[in-house]
Amino acid sequence: MSQTVIIIIIANVLFSLKGFKDQHFFNKNKFQIGAIKKGEYLRLFTSAFLHVDMQHLIFNMLTLYFFADFVIDIVGVPKFVIIYIGSLLFGGLFSLNYHKNDLYYSAVGASGAVMGVLYAAIMLDPTIRLGFIFVPIPIPGYVFGLGYLLYSIYGMKKSIGNIGHSAHIGGAIGGYALTLLLYPDVFIINKRMVIILAIPIILLFVYEEYLKRKS
Repeated sequence: MSQTVIIIIIANVLFSLKGFKDQHFFNKNKFQIGAIKKGEYLRLFTSAFLHVDMQHLIFNMLTLYFFADFVIDIVGVPKFVIIYIGSLLFGGLFSLNYHKNDLYYSAVGASGAVMGVLYAAIMLDPTIRLGFIFVPIPIPGYVFGLGYLLYSIYGMKKSIGNIGHSAHIGGAIGGYALTLLLYPDVFIINKRMVIILAIPIILLFVYEEYLKRKS
């Protein structure tokens, strides 16, 4: 792994472990609509380094591990950092807008930033594949990415767990937009995948009001 990825993972681990043990620290740094509306904007950033539990942390860090260095190899460290931080902020801002009327809504997790990196990797190389211990056949990256996004939309609609599902969506949008902005050749090289990944994002905005309705 590159030093940049190692630093990001260590920051997530240390911040999350502190949050596991210190409820006050967790509550002070988590994403919460009411607190952010009162001016605690730093939560948009700090909440992305907290996680609900070890399983949540490991899943996000493994996904980052699988895709981060691949993105760095193609676009370089500075642009990767922009994609990671930009996707993180896109995720937070999307959540803030989506849940703006729910002052008690809260969430944590690096999923927005990780989702942005995942989308960037898939756009840069649609043939990239993932291998899991319990899955003998490697999964195409775009299948994993689209599946993860669809699950996030479902989780956002059903309000599943204390996880920022809406941040996943915002992160995907951020990663998609920033990759096109920072590496525009991707539209020429992988036009088909760029269009495919745009479809669920477009549908999300089309059916946004439906998703906001209570189940």
